[in-house]
Amino acid sequence: MKGILIFLVVFGLLVFVHEFGHFIVAKKCGILVREFSIGMGPKLFQVRRNPTTYTIRWLPLGGYVRLASKDDETELSPGMNVVLQLNDQNKVVKIDASESDIPVEGIPVQVIKADLVDKLVIEGYENGDEEKPVSYSVDHDATVIDQSKTELIIAPRDTQFQEANVWQKLATNIAGPLMNILLGFVVFMIWTFTIPGPATTTIQSVSPNSPADIAKIEKGSKFVSINGHKTSSFEDVSNIIAQSKGQNLKIVLKKNKQTTTATVKPKVVKVSGQTVYQIGIKAQSDDRAISKAKRGWNTAVSTTGMIFNALGGLIRNFSLNKLSGPVGIYSQTAQVSQMGFSYLLAFLAMISINLGIVNLVPIPGLDGGKFLLNIIEIFRGKPISENHEAIVELVGFGLLLLLIIAVTGNDIYRYFIK
Repeated sequence: MKGILIFLVVFGLLVFVHEFGHFIVAKKCGILVREFSIGMGPKLFQVRRNPTTYTIRWLPLGGYVRLASKDDETELSPGMNVVLQLNDQNKVVKIDASESDIPVEGIPVQVIKADLVDKLVIEGYENGDEEKPVSYSVDHDATVIDQSKTELIIAPRDTQFQEANVWQKLATNIAGPLMNILLGFVVFMIWTFTIPGPATTTIQSVSPNSPADIAKIEKGSKFVSINGHKTSSFEDVSNIIAQSKGQNLKIVLKKNKQTTTATVKPKVVKVSGQTVYQIGIKAQSDDRAISKAKRGWNTAVSTTGMIFNALGGLIRNFSLNKLSGPVGIYSQTAQVSQMGFSYLLAFLAMISINLGIVNLVPIPGLDGGKFLLNIIEIFRGKPISENHEAIVELVGFGLLLLLIIAVTGNDIYRYFIK
């Protein structure tokens, strides 16, 4: 149960931050955000703060931002029964289209026709009087209660996504992945302060009867060079020892301004089935805030680079085993959560950066696919036709769905069957 809860928190945070990126940039660009939802499925809670309705839904997996667009226009079909609320200027400010047994207070109307995009008008029969149709002017910021009883603002054409200029659409599409990458960097900066500072080349302690102890190496000594190679960081020391294959190392050290030389033969140790070489020392950590912050930043940068390299390797040599879906992320999260809070933070940061980068891949169905269409529009000087864009999106979504099914099936086999 603990593993499931941690997974839901991690996955929920990743999705929330991603969608929040789309949300905040869309609002800045003047694009109407009709709904910001946490979770999927039936609505649990809603609150409207003009002009956006914020909802929490029952399934704690994912979420979405509902932008005003041609695909999200509110339709009032002929024959539909609605209840209209009017303001002092006799303009419609609320439309109850839920057909609920307990409608809002207002004028019952049977719709003849309605235009909530351009003309902002509703024509219908008031109180069932089919002899005299009445026309109602709709306020630009009117709301509509749909059949799920969710109250949303209507989407006039000037507020819709496709009416924004190409730079505004590009910024909105790319904002989600960039927010995930930013979250990864922020979490790595937090992670670095939850563990000891980076190791230095100064020795804090020497294990009794270890190769370093036998060679008379003392604590407080500082590595100068190994086998003639200068050691400016503890990473240099670790790499040289790891590559020694157990052969003698000529180590130059400095302590109290005095230089000494020692010959050390690393011992072979098995760790989790891997062969490693050790000389039996513990490095002194640098606990200065600036050093920790630098390590956090460098770790985020190197992680980003590794993910790009891994993505390139995946493109060159595709394998389902190189991918993980929600099942794989759940299994990994459960394992990492048992290792401690700092490990979980590092895992969250890595997954967030990974999610952001993968979403930038120019595949239809991902944000990167939409970003690519925006770039094409910039070079063409005009948008791609709606029909062509719809076909590309449909094909891309279908292929993406097949990939998700394949990855999920492979994850189940790898983590729970194999």
